[in-house]
Amino acid sequence: MRLDADKAKLLAFMEALGNRVGSSGTIYLTGGATALLYGWREKTIDIDIKADPEPSRFFEAITELKDTLDTNVELASPDLFIPELPGWRDRSPLIQRSGPLDFRHFDFYSQVLAKLERGHERDMNDVLEFKKQRLVDPKKLLELFTQIRPQLKKFPAIDELSFTKIVEDFCCKP
Repeated sequence: MRLDADKAKLLAFMEALGNRVGSSGTIYLTGGATALLYGWREKTIDIDIKADPEPSRFFEAITELKDTLDTNVELASPDLFIPELPGWRDRSPLIQRSGPLDFRHFDFYSQVLAKLERGHERDMNDVLEFKKQRLVDPKKLLELFTQIRPQLKKFPAIDELSFTKIVEDFCCKP
């Protein structure tokens, strides 16, 4: 069992990954990694990432870093749980550049919608922080949700009506 990651371990991971890959790419951080960097969590169980485009030697570097840093790394992003939001890449803020890699937060609107859909206690605490820190605008969140709603049928695990109610409640409450 690997240890939880804190902000220092996350920053070390980003630097080390940038030093080990063989080509350029963008690594999107999501979930607990975003929470660590914004300071509303002290630890996360794993570092959730998406590579787009995927740099050469990416998987070899992750395999090595999981062991040397004693941390879990998961290939996980909101677009695995909900339909891809239009313009998500343009709304993904740059964190830093390490070697040939750009590290970005995965679009906050995508993160919030995926967390609302999953509904775990930690996820719900995170979405409240996104709102509290004004990283998402509830009106825009509802607009983006409305745009992807017709695509929800491609995600059979999602109950469209209950998900819609959760999103509307979140967006309409102060």
